[in-house]
Amino acid sequence: MNFRFKALGIHLLASASALTLLLGSLYFGWYHWPGWYLTDVAPVVLVMAGVDVVIGPLLTFVVARPDKPRRELKRDVGMIVAVQLTALLYGGASLRSGRPLYYAFSENVLQLVQAYDIDSAQSALALQQNAQFAPHWYSLPRWISAPLPQNTDERAKIVSSAIGGGDDVISMPRYFKRWEDGLPALRGKLKKVDEVAYFSPADKKALKEQLKAAGLDPNQPNSMPFIGRGRPLLAVFDTTALTVTGLFKGK
Repeated sequence: MNFRFKALGIHLLASASALTLLLGSLYFGWYHWPGWYLTDVAPVVLVMAGVDVVIGPLLTFVVARPDKPRRELKRDVGMIVAVQLTALLYGGASLRSGRPLYYAFSENVLQLVQAYDIDSAQSALALQQNAQFAPHWYSLPRWISAPLPQNTDERAKIVSSAIGGGDDVISMPRYFKRWEDGLPALRGKLKKVDEVAYFSPADKKALKEQLKAAGLDPNQPNSMPFIGRGRPLLAVFDTTALTVTGLFKGK
């Protein structure tokens, strides 16, 4: 039994270290707050953790009999490790393809833009027409403005596409502008907590309590929804400097 527990401990330590290194790199590179919350990647991470730090070490505990020939034991553990590495690489690739690239103000909301929201054709157009905002493999999240184009025909095409479930302006980096350029329009879209969409009455009640606890006035037009794949956040702004003073979760 001591032999099995030793094998379990070694395997658990190695698996946890590999998972921590991968998730830590992704978190500090792309997924730090609010990326982790808005992308709703918890299910993917739980599957990765289940395979790599639970199932893998437990299978090693089962197969690691002290009387088993070492060659057979190495083969069995090697097969377990191969499955773990496959799950780890697949999960890591999924997280990387969904990494946050932009936090965009567009029309009347803040929106998360992930890597897989922008296809290769849109990336190529951005490189030709608006290179400073084109995404790259090394791009880190940045705050930008994503207004609809002034050209009436282009604007209508994008709106029609978005309504039909196709590309929206937030997946077209050739139209992106600096965050500062969108602040005048953003100011006019700020609302009181009770007027903000995407939140239930219970959420709004909890949000108002949080704002009061933080010394912020929920009855001032200083808020905007911040949406992604998961539950939305409430972004609260300093109405003078138009800087984000806090991001708050609903109930």
